[in-house]
Amino acid sequence: MKEYLEPTPFIDYNSIEIQDLITPFNTKKLTAIEKAQGLYIKVRDGWRYNPYHISVDPKNFVASTLFLKIDGHCIEKAILLIAGLRALGIPARLRLAKVTNHIAVERLTERFGTNVLTPHGMVDVHLKGKWVKATPAFNKELCELTNVEPLTFDGENDSVFQEFNSDGHRFMEYLEDYGHFADVPLDFMKMNIQEHYPTIFKEDDGILDYRF
Repeated sequence: MKEYLEPTPFIDYNSIEIQDLITPFNTKKLTAIEKAQGLYIKVRDGWRYNPYHISVDPKNFVASTLFLKIDGHCIEKAILLIAGLRALGIPARLRLAKVTNHIAVERLTERFGTNVLTPHGMVDVHLKGKWVKATPAFNKELCELTNVEPLTFDGENDSVFQEFNSDGHRFMEYLEDYGHFADVPLDFMKMNIQEHYPTIFKEDDGILDYRF
């Protein structure tokens, strides 16, 4: 369990930025679950979801750097949540998966040639003696636009993407679980991105960076 509580060069929770992130929840008045719930909502809605910048440049995955942005994709937001949870003494780790998005995918499909998103990032949180999943990717405003109820996190049950939206249309489908990681697995992510999106990236000095 120790490795899921430690800071790393990516999960730099001793930084001023991450300490600022956890300030409202760093109090003995809140239980561990209440801290995790509050931080989850703050990360979910405090940074807009943006899948249109993909990179494996290491500097783009440092929690304190991500804190200064106004948006982020699923892995970036997961890193923020992990850093905050560990700073609060709550074990947390990154989980990666492959998903299919069935709603509002025209721009993604045009650019990627597919509606498959990989690797998708979420968070495993250890509370009350067990691991539960938390998915802070889609902010409340985006959910309203796509007619999907915003995900909540009760600290006891997995919070993962809904299979259907409020109209009963298929929304998200989990295709593959890549497992969990104590730190950001950049080598795996790079290999995964190159495998699934071979035509859209240009490699420069080992760094992939794509915006659209």
